[in-house]
Amino acid sequence: MKTVLMVAEKPSLAQSIAKILSRGNASSRKGLNGACSVHEYTGSFMGQNVRFKMTSVCGHVMSLDFIGKYNNWDKVDPAELFSKAPTEKKEANPKLNMVKFLQVEGRSCDYVVLWLDCDKEGENICFEVLDAIHPVMNKAHGGERTVYRAKFSSITDTDILNAMNRLGEPNKNEALSVDARQELDLRIGCAFTRFQTKYFQGKYGNLDSSLISFGPCQTPTLGFCVERHDKIQSFKPETYWVLQVKVSHGQEHPLSLDWDRVRVFDREIAQMFINITKTAKEAQVESVSKKEKAKQRPQALNTVEMLRVASSALGMGPQHTMQIAERLYTQGYISYPRTETTHYPENFDLKGTLKQQANNPFWADTVKTLLAEGINRPRKGADAGDHPPITPMRSATESELGGDAWRLYEYITRHFIATISHDCKYLQTSIAFSVGPEMFTTTCKEVISPGFTEIMPWQGIPKEESFESCQRGDKFSVDEMKLVEKQTCPPDYLTEAELITLMEKHGIGTDASIPVHINNVCQRNYVTVESGRRLKPTSLGIVLVHGYYKIDAELVLPTIRSAVEKQLNLIAQGKANFQQVLDHTLDIFKRKFHYFVDSIAGMDELMEVSFSPLAATGKPLSRCGKCHRFMKYIQAKPSRLHCSHCDDTYSLPQNGTIKLYKELRCPLDDFELVLWSSGSRGKSYPLCPYCYNHTPFRDMKKGMGCNECTHPTCQHSLSMLGIAQCVECESGVMVLDSTSGPKWKMACNKCNVIVHFFENAHRVRVSAETCEACDAALVHVDFNKAKSPLPADQTQHTGCVFCDSVFQDLVELKHATMKHPMHKGGQGRRQGRGRGRGRRPNPKKPKDKMAALAAYFV
Repeated sequence: MKTVLMVAEKPSLAQSIAKILSRGNASSRKGLNGACSVHEYTGSFMGQNVRFKMTSVCGHVMSLDFIGKYNNWDKVDPAELFSKAPTEKKEANPKLNMVKFLQVEGRSCDYVVLWLDCDKEGENICFEVLDAIHPVMNKAHGGERTVYRAKFSSITDTDILNAMNRLGEPNKNEALSVDARQELDLRIGCAFTRFQTKYFQGKYGNLDSSLISFGPCQTPTLGFCVERHDKIQSFKPETYWVLQVKVSHGQEHPLSLDWDRVRVFDREIAQMFINITKTAKEAQVESVSKKEKAKQRPQALNTVEMLRVASSALGMGPQHTMQIAERLYTQGYISYPRTETTHYPENFDLKGTLKQQANNPFWADTVKTLLAEGINRPRKGADAGDHPPITPMRSATESELGGDAWRLYEYITRHFIATISHDCKYLQTSIAFSVGPEMFTTTCKEVISPGFTEIMPWQGIPKEESFESCQRGDKFSVDEMKLVEKQTCPPDYLTEAELITLMEKHGIGTDASIPVHINNVCQRNYVTVESGRRLKPTSLGIVLVHGYYKIDAELVLPTIRSAVEKQLNLIAQGKANFQQVLDHTLDIFKRKFHYFVDSIAGMDELMEVSFSPLAATGKPLSRCGKCHRFMKYIQAKPSRLHCSHCDDTYSLPQNGTIKLYKELRCPLDDFELVLWSSGSRGKSYPLCPYCYNHTPFRDMKKGMGCNECTHPTCQHSLSMLGIAQCVECESGVMVLDSTSGPKWKMACNKCNVIVHFFENAHRVRVSAETCEACDAALVHVDFNKAKSPLPADQTQHTGCVFCDSVFQDLVELKHATMKHPMHKGGQGRRQGRGRGRGRRPNPKKPKDKMAALAAYFV
């Protein structure tokens, strides 16, 4: 029996699709990577009985990066990244072992059906999957087709079964357009980012951003925000005057009239108008017009409109909205949420989709009325040729979804019902008055038929008091007339919704990437999100954009990126050559980069005004090993130490606190050690600022602290404080935190595992001897007599943390499950504990009562 491997983009999708295709008869098992399941069943494929294996990936299998040495910021000129630096595809998440998993499941398969998301990114992932499994599949005979592509827009029985019956082929051109975008963004973004980050962080201490990043889409996005900021700053209010009149004709409330001239900006002229008008005691009706008008129902919903409404009406950020929408899609509640289309195809089952909502208590009455009276054909929209508009695919309740997921689903459903409802019809009555020589108007709207506003009440016509019947020549008494002084107002900061509109208009990003670009400018501290989800640029964001304008405006204007997006779309359509587009675009940006580097002084002049130089920033903390003067600790991101005498800057670990470590010095370079800590419940370790930036030994990497230092005799090194292999990860070593007393702990020097032990001990030190059972270093513990928990009033004991029965009650289990190899039925550790021995242990059978480890993730 032949085997068909089917691959979806997410584990939950694979489960749902397998359930539909197998009619619930699939058996499931976990894959070797633990993240993806495999669902197996038998069925018919291309007229033959086969065994189906349905599994998934977790997004992209591979990611693009530079090869080894070109990832070193210190050794590579950023200009080389445009052409000389070779790139390679690496596993996007090495921990998932996705390539190996796909090869294991794809081995000896005869056919593959790709159920990846139906957009350009999905097509790209199709070929990543094929690259992994092609070498291990059975070879095709006689030109037999073995690769199929399923096209679907929702996780419904009908859509999935139709997709299975109409299998196509993956689109290589669309995949190539994604490859081109990835390479352009990598090379351009990295070159500019590395240069300006090193340049400005080497000069200024209070930038408060760990990365001064540039992105071909990110930077124009920031540009829109700063452009609005500049308009606000340069705005000069102007005073104007408005003539306000109120009239009555026996009705309870007077009518407020709008001046036909609207406003005047000259006070003397305004005073003249009120002088010639205030003599009139009556207002005469000059005309009465009644006109039936319609407020159009909305077009079908696409991604950009969903993001706009979610931000402006629901208060949800674009990236958060997309995460929720994707979850609703994978759970089968809505159709595919990434689409540019606002037009339903002629064969779309609108009535069947509407029937799904007939029993939902929130809109059941409206739905039943529509079904009884007949639905209205949706307005003609734009067909981008990708997916149908975002549509609810099954009914849901608030208790079922909850929170933001329900609010977004409710809007999507109401929007869909509105698109097939009738327009809102209303009667607009306008009355023109003359008061002396001046003309005034008042308008009233009365709803005739609410139409779609019944399901979208926030779009409804405001209820107004209707006019009393009147006709031309009727007289109204003037109750009030006054000249009101006002001022023009500046525009407000851009809302996310307005920014999304600008990005769509200028072709910056795609419906899928727009949320990412907006999130990036927030994460980089270029803009802050204020109330009403308005985006206010920071000083850093403003200076960067002004600097780009000063040097090369095209770096920040949307025009060049919009042109690149058009070229990428031509690749997707098979109308442009991948390599030619790539080479041409990189050549343009390479020239711009060289000009930017040569002209950086222009941006630097702006930086000097807003930010402080390194020498004037920070507080003295530790002594430099070269000049023995105090170095300043700069706490603003990225935190670092700066020696103003040597003019050297030293990187530090981020996201924690730094303090002087007992004025102790590194035996290699005489720099004073500092202590990094993530908090009382987190990790802490000492480090030498110089060694952290310049590795002292070949087996070390830049960015390692004393807990990873292989110095053979230093009292703070891994060699002296390492205890055993990490209880969670494969490569880490549990190292004693000698600063943690009296709440002693050991922590992995690679991952975030911490083990608490020997609370209130006076002293804990690591012995040179090792445990015969598990090869862990023995630990010597010294308690004060009054607080000693040791048996028989002992105050000292040396033993193994894992195996010694005396210690078993002194090591508390709090969170994570014990994963030390000695707690797995005597399975030996894979390697030595990294204290210079590297011996392979020969573990003995563990004791019945092991010391429980209080291991938990920080």
